[in-house]
Formats: sequence, structure tokens, C-alpha cells
Amino acid sequence: MNPSDRVEDIARDLELSMRRSSIPIPIGVSNRHFHITQSHWKVLFGDAGPTIIRPVRQPGQWAGGETIDIVTPKGRLSKVRHLGPFRSQTQVEVSKTDAFALGIDPPIRASGALSGAAPIQLVGPKGTLDLAECVLLAQRHIHLSPADASRLSVKDGEVLRVRAGLGGPRELVFESVLARVSDKFALEFHVDTDEANAALLKNNDLVHIV
Repeated sequence: MNPSDRVEDIARDLELSMRRSSIPIPIGVSNRHFHITQSHWKVLFGDAGPTIIRPVRQPGQWAGGETIDIVTPKGRLSKVRHLGPFRSQTQVEVSKTDAFALGIDPPIRASGALSGAAPIQLVGPKGTLDLAECVLLAQRHIHLSPADASRLSVKDGEVLRVRAGLGGPRELVFESVLARVSDKFALEFHVDTDEANAALLKNNDLVHIV
């Protein structure tokens, strides 16, 4: 590569970095929760359908009124909330702190990648389910619509760096942030409670890609 090409590459990289870092991204802190199939729902809750407490930022998704207990031979966590609507797979997302309490070692995965996920028992008001591959630690990620991805020059599946807690006492850069692009998504950075606490973050705080 000749020097002029190198200078042009550096200039493009700087322009991209500056453009990305100028666009704030809201945070959604993800507490422990479960997604569930309709057939599994009927086992745990019977014929009554789910209730909606409030919508969340992602279009068509909502926090439900129903909760379950999740149980292992070594521990139990109560009142784990439903995040709807129904899914094609039943999945529980916890933090590493939760996993210690349960005595399990779930993998860090993108949502839906359940091969090798940790086993768990789900306990609802009407029944129980024992699922062999169900629990994961969600890989930190950013949801983007196609328009947001275009603005930020981000591709689906790209791995990003995100600066959080800017100017605060625990400011840090999150590495290995997965970009997830879909016309079903709204712009939002998702971390679990452990990650949020590390940078003293709360819902609707702002982060920037760097």
C-alpha cells in the first residue's frame, strides 16, 4: 500500500469513528427474564393467556404480568418475569451473578442460540417443565433498524466497541458488542444487570459506538 492510500484509509476510519460516536444510543438494562413458546406456556399457566404490564422499546415486545420460578439442584430464583410475545423456543436469560446463585455455568450467546445452553426447571402456577438447553447469558448487543444501521454504517453481525458511563466514575468501553439489524428492531444497547452495574448504568442512559 502506498502512503497516499494509507492516508485515505486513516481518514475514512476517522470519519466513520467520529460519525458513529456522535450518535447516542439508549440503554436497556436486561434483568433476568424468560421467553416462552405457546405450548410451554400452557404447561406452566394453563389456558389463561399472558397479560401485558408495559411495552418495551423493541417494537411489539412487552413485559408480562406473569412470573415463574427457575430451579436447579443447587438454587432457586423466584419471580422471573415473562417477556412477550410467544417465541419459537423457550429461553431463560440470567446474569452471571444469577448463575452463581443457581450453581450453573450457562454460555454467553446471542438470543436463540440454545445449543449447549444450561438446563433448568421452570415452575409455574399450573405445572413444571424440565428443559435440557434453556439458560444463557445474553451476549451484549445493539438492536438497530436498517435505517439506524445505515446512519451508523453498521452491518448485521458486526462486532463493535461501545463507550458507556461517559464522564462518570466507572466509565468503560464494552468490547465484543454484537450488532443485530432487523426491520423489527429499534435502536437500543442491551446489557444485563451485572454489566450495567459495572459502569453505573440505568435504563435510558446513553452510550456511543467508538
